[in-house]
Amino acid sequence: MNQHSSIKGRGSLIERATEIYDFNAALRGRAAPAVDVPADLPLAPVAGPTPAAFVTDAPGAPTFRAPAWTGPVQAIDRIKLAEDGFLRPDSAVTTMSEEFRLLKRDLLSQPRNNPRGNRILVCSAHSGEGKTFCAINLALSLAAEKDREILLVDADFGKPGIPAQLGLEAGPGLMDALADPMVAIEDCVIRTDIPSLAVLPAGQRSNNDTEYLASARTEQLLKRLTDGRPDRIVIFDSPPLLAASPAAVLASHAAIALLVVRADKTPESAVRDAAGLLKGGAQVQLLLNAVRFNSGGRRFGSYYAKGESQS
Repeated sequence: MNQHSSIKGRGSLIERATEIYDFNAALRGRAAPAVDVPADLPLAPVAGPTPAAFVTDAPGAPTFRAPAWTGPVQAIDRIKLAEDGFLRPDSAVTTMSEEFRLLKRDLLSQPRNNPRGNRILVCSAHSGEGKTFCAINLALSLAAEKDREILLVDADFGKPGIPAQLGLEAGPGLMDALADPMVAIEDCVIRTDIPSLAVLPAGQRSNNDTEYLASARTEQLLKRLTDGRPDRIVIFDSPPLLAASPAAVLASHAAIALLVVRADKTPESAVRDAAGLLKGGAQVQLLLNAVRFNSGGRRFGSYYAKGESQS
């Protein structure tokens, strides 16, 4: 989405990706091992100063409600966003912002009957294919929705960078809460000056990140972040699938896996191998990045251009 390519065509970036890359065969056959986390796994108490909130759906039936974020607010660096080519909140409509609008509309329209709820994994086969770029822009676009809360999780534990990209100061994060039961995960969440957008840093680096993610505690913590709040959407930025094992484990905790492929760069063999690692987990969709559109196709953004006089 952010760079040019010779790929030309119509349809959404998801539709065009599936036309270019035949990855369906990689998703057929024997499913890869998945983390077996029961849907009715009870939520174990998580230590921390923030009390859990409960609501009652029926008389005598208390239901857990994920706590609100209560930490200090940090301001997102809008200038840095612009310099690095990201979407800017409240900026003029552009081709890229319209593409991400289409993407989020597609994601929001999908049924949410998956026990993993509103959890989206953004991944790629290799580094340098734009997964973090797409994860941040998707989060910014979704944060413009009314009545939604977006939590962007930096789950690239080997090379974390989302807080720095947004101009935020990172502190304890997901890995700290997984490794230490005394760390309350909601206290690790960074609130931003975009009221509907929060960030969860990666946390302290660990040599056992895959094992922590595969433990039952991961699902317990994710439930603590989202249970009772259907309008919360969690977006994970994962490590590259073919370079680090945590990405495939993270997919088992997500409802949708957006596999970012870079036009004219990502080979189909890599796409098929990466898709194979996602079998048995999330619903896999391809997202085509770095596309150049032909002159006769869509021209998103031009309709809103300053001085446009025709309708």
